[in-house]
Formats: sequence, C-alpha cells, structure tokens
Amino acid sequence: MNVVVTGGSGGLGREVVSRLRDRQVRTVAASRRTGFDLSTGEGVREVLADADVIVHAATNARFRKVDLDGTRRIVRILQERPQPPHLIFVSIVGVDHNPFPYYRAKYACELVLERSGLPVTVVRATQFHTLVHGLGQLGTRGPVVVAPKGLAFQSCDHRWVAEELAALALVDAPPAYRRTSDLAGPERTTYAEVVELARQAAGKGPARLLPLPAVGGVLKAFAAGANLPGPDAKIGGVGYRDWLREQGE
Repeated sequence: MNVVVTGGSGGLGREVVSRLRDRQVRTVAASRRTGFDLSTGEGVREVLADADVIVHAATNARFRKVDLDGTRRIVRILQERPQPPHLIFVSIVGVDHNPFPYYRAKYACELVLERSGLPVTVVRATQFHTLVHGLGQLGTRGPVVVAPKGLAFQSCDHRWVAEELAALALVDAPPAYRRTSDLAGPERTTYAEVVELARQAAGKGPARLLPLPAVGGVLKAFAAGANLPGPDAKIGGVGYRDWLREQGE
C-alpha cells in the first residue's frame, strides 16, 4: 500500500505521516517543500501516480488556490484512472452553516468531491486546540477583551485526529462519496474561559470582558453553535484543559 498525505509538512499532516510509518505503511509526505504544489500543479500528477490512498490534509491561507483549486486538480487527475485511489478529505464541523470565507471554501471542496464519482471519505473535525489556544492568547494583550456572545468551542487534539485518519487510510475504500462521524474533543469551553486560561498562563489578572453582539452571518453562526458537534459525533482525545497542562500552560 502507498499512502500520499498532502500537507505532509503541516501540523496535522506530519502526525498522520508519522502514524502510518509507525505501522510500516509506505507513506509520502507531499508538500511544497518536496515539490508538490497544489496551487500550480507542480509535481502533483507525479506524486499521486502510485497512490492507493490519499489523505488530503493540505490547506493554506491562499485557500481558494490551494484548498479549492487544488482539490479540483486532484479530482481531475484521479478521474483519469480506471481504479482511482481512496481520497480522504479533512474538513471542519459546521462548514455548511457558516459564511466565513475559509469555511465556504472547505464546503465547496466537499461538494466538488461529492460530485466527483470517486471513492471519497470526508472527515469533519472541530477546531484544533492549537487554534483555540492562539485565539486565547490574543486576549492577553491588554486589560479589555472583546468577547463575542455565545462563542464556544469543543476543540480537539490534532494528534488524535491524525490517529483517526491513519486508521481510516487502512480500511477498505467506500464505493463512492461518504462522510464519517464528525470528530470532537470531550470538553466544551467558552471564549471567555479560553481567554482566562491564557491570561492565567501568562501571569495576568482577569480581563474586563466587552461583550460583542452576534452581528453578521459569521458571528451569528458561531453564536448559534454551528462549529459545535452534533449528538452523533465521535468524541475522543484529551480535552482542552488537559492539553494545556501538557504544553506547560
């Protein structure tokens, strides 16, 4: 078996590659560092030529070129093969209910894959602890913190998501498009709690929170909990507070 992990040099991709190699699976970490560029097409066809499974974890701030156009590029290449590989796509919980541009691009990728006719598995996960921690650190810069009303997270450990993706790469491909259960961590935290934890770690006192009403489609979607998992989600990994302790925070 040959597995290609796009975004193989990123935080999630590196973990997927490591876990597959630990299982003695031949794994290619594909990224711009290795000459694999989804925005231009450089090296893409060559790297995918021998793939039995592709874990598509690549993402970039230039998400329309890398995420969306890159996914379309992969689909076109795979559609040429009489027996295309299993394509596993990493997405985000709530992308179909939030007009945030990055989420829209991710959902557009899902739609492209759903219509592709390829054996595809879409895995949606909640925000990673690393992202939530970064948002919390923004609240350590001054005594007053703007706190959007209703904003909460049920973030997950990207290492656990990598383990789930690695395991999925080793099972039989579906006959067509499917979505697995969403992935989420075991603990829900409000944005105010995330900020308070970050301030404690930085040795700063409590902030004065300035509530921000949910104005506009993006904030309203977050306030409505569009980024939170539903009752059928798969829960796992360490919770946010335990993860912080692991980081020495």
